[in-house]
Amino acid sequence: MDRKRLPLLVLGVLVLAALLATCGGGGVGEPQTLTYGLTLVPSGIDPHIHASNELGIPLNSVYDTLVYQDPTSGEFVPGLATEWTIAADGLVYTFTLRTDVRFHDGTRFDAEAVRVNLERVVDPETGSQKARYMLGTFVRAEVIDESTVAIHLAAPYAPLLDSLSQVYLGMASPAALGEWGPSDYQFHQVGTGPFRFVEYVPGDRLTLARNPDYRWGPAFFEDGGVDEVVFRFYEDPATRALALESGQADVMGEIPPQDARRLAEDARFVVHPVAIPGQPLQLFLNTARPPTDELAVRQALITATDRATIAETIFGTWSPVAYAPLSAVSKGYPSGFEAWYPYDPERARALLEEAGWRDADGDGVRERDGVALRLDLYYMGWGLVPEVVQMLESAWAAIGVGVNAQPVSYPAALEAARNGEHHAIPFNLFGTDPSLLESFYSSGGGFNWSKVEDPELDRWLAEAAATTEMGARLALYQRAQTRIMEQALVLPIRDYVNLNVASAAVEDLAYDAQGWFPLLVKTKLEADR
Repeated sequence: MDRKRLPLLVLGVLVLAALLATCGGGGVGEPQTLTYGLTLVPSGIDPHIHASNELGIPLNSVYDTLVYQDPTSGEFVPGLATEWTIAADGLVYTFTLRTDVRFHDGTRFDAEAVRVNLERVVDPETGSQKARYMLGTFVRAEVIDESTVAIHLAAPYAPLLDSLSQVYLGMASPAALGEWGPSDYQFHQVGTGPFRFVEYVPGDRLTLARNPDYRWGPAFFEDGGVDEVVFRFYEDPATRALALESGQADVMGEIPPQDARRLAEDARFVVHPVAIPGQPLQLFLNTARPPTDELAVRQALITATDRATIAETIFGTWSPVAYAPLSAVSKGYPSGFEAWYPYDPERARALLEEAGWRDADGDGVRERDGVALRLDLYYMGWGLVPEVVQMLESAWAAIGVGVNAQPVSYPAALEAARNGEHHAIPFNLFGTDPSLLESFYSSGGGFNWSKVEDPELDRWLAEAAATTEMGARLALYQRAQTRIMEQALVLPIRDYVNLNVASAAVEDLAYDAQGWFPLLVKTKLEADR
């Protein structure tokens, strides 16, 4: 070989190595791809239209919102809006917008974009399943100038800022909305967030790529994480730990407790338990259908339930016992409720005896006036609820209550609850604002499965939703929860904790204030993975 040409050859090899590194061929500078397991295949993923928590896990990184909720303090902080004011009567929210933001398609974010997005959400033709209701008493969005927009309400609606901080009201490119229309936009989504939407193949994968131009995130966004995230679907809980162990996934949520316990002992993995604000797993007790129309019967059912044993046996040490209509990490959680309805089967038997329910024929089920004390319990198959129902059947049988437990689909559960066919039925919703109680406990609430009709409770819940001062709001919600538990309208079982498990190579995995959605802008992988 010609020795004079050797330096050029070496230089060429070095250049080629550098090019390979920057193109993902290996070495320092290789783009990092994170694989994230989703546990539900949504029926659709347009956040303005569809309602699942699962769509928010990826799309929370595609969209920015007008405001953000700091996951540590719970305070609302600037997002696409730098500041905002609320009129004294609570009917107008005025937002000053950032002027340096562009959508992923290069178009500019401004007040007109906000108007287009909000009017799309409330347009009946859109068919929004969640976002339109999150806007409460919204009337219109007024463009004052390019960087100022006012939201007008028909009546004060205190949860508005909470709603505007969520991905379901994320800001989408008006150009993209106009180009693709409501049916196809979900496959071509364009936001302003730290990641760009690349592709969605239903049932297979959803891919995001880092937005290199992103400069306008809130302070708790720490830039510099992975370059690409590929989401894949693992609906069967039995497949989730296997996907982690085989290296198919780097992160997975909703890991079954027994698998989480095993993986926690494996140095290759880290368990990230995240307490979810909102409602606990709970059973609503129907006050409009005998025998649960009797307060004593409802109180006996709660008192006979060993919630601590249920939580420990089924959900492990990560899942706290629930004591109130809101979980302990929620705004408005009432302190002191831990002392209510302690487990006491003898007290439960006494309550039923005093109410005239006795087992006269010795068959193990109490009767009164020739009618057996039997309950219809409808339940869905998600979230280890069937295992909870088995333990409830045993506990209630021990005090002389028969249970007809019927597994049903979610639509069938909705129908049964709407018609009042149940005595008990489990359900819960998540959220950071306690206003979600109104749907469940006001007389006209869409999820009033306890069938309560209490004018004073209605008034407290309505007043709380219209009160912008947080201290006064929380006092009203605590008063409402006291009435709910005094009347034994609900049996809280356990506060929800999402068991996320990640490869030990995943760094800075964190979640937003809702508890479900990862802050992927922060997440990294070890360089030598």
